[in-house]
Amino acid sequence: MTLLRDADLSTAFDHAAHSYDTLVAATPGYHAQLRRSARRLGLPHPGTGLRVLDLGRGTGVSTAALARVLPDAEITAVDASAGMLERATAKPWRGGVRFVRAPAEALADAGVTGPYDAVLAACLFRDVTDPDAVLSAVHALLALHRRLAVHEYTLSGHPAHRAVWTAVCRGLVLPVASALGDGGLYRHLWRSVVEFDTADRFTERVRARGFDRVRALPLPGRQTGITHTVVARRAEAPARSGR
Repeated sequence: MTLLRDADLSTAFDHAAHSYDTLVAATPGYHAQLRRSARRLGLPHPGTGLRVLDLGRGTGVSTAALARVLPDAEITAVDASAGMLERATAKPWRGGVRFVRAPAEALADAGVTGPYDAVLAACLFRDVTDPDAVLSAVHALLALHRRLAVHEYTLSGHPAHRAVWTAVCRGLVLPVASALGDGGLYRHLWRSVVEFDTADRFTERVRARGFDRVRALPLPGRQTGITHTVVARRAEAPARSGR
């Protein structure tokens, strides 16, 4: 199948917003893993005086993880889907959390400007048309030597992990999503993981955009080898124009 991109993907997420939290709740350890990725930003608790950017926030699941780990930080949460943001903003939030509708490729146009002390991008990069351009934009938004954490379904490259991912999608995720009327989106999500970078390849991609101290850290539990936190620091050198 052809992967969904840009407006088509946003429309699919708009439609799926009503059921997204239900599917997340059925994924063991999903919230705990996001909090682990938020802690891997290495920011001091409680985050007083810090600015954090949450990219690709969906219904606010990763925003909640950041707010839990850094209860005093100023959080800007961005997503391109109006439906997802409607769900997110309907939830109760403390002061200092704001939501912005914008594609990751056009943050400046939406008034999202740095410098930020950290960026968390959860399940974002395999869904954008040009991940290198988005990495360069994130690099420009981060303060010097501040960190990016990418919480992503990036396979290890081992055939067994790819097989497990496909089995879970075909046996559980796709039947449930199809019953809820969102089979097309979740078929895209299954294929987007299979066709995206492995964890090692993605670390190379991040390093090529001007980041250093890049590491792919596995997440524990049933998704070991399927989901990683890729952490990186904005280096002094600007992002290179090529790979």
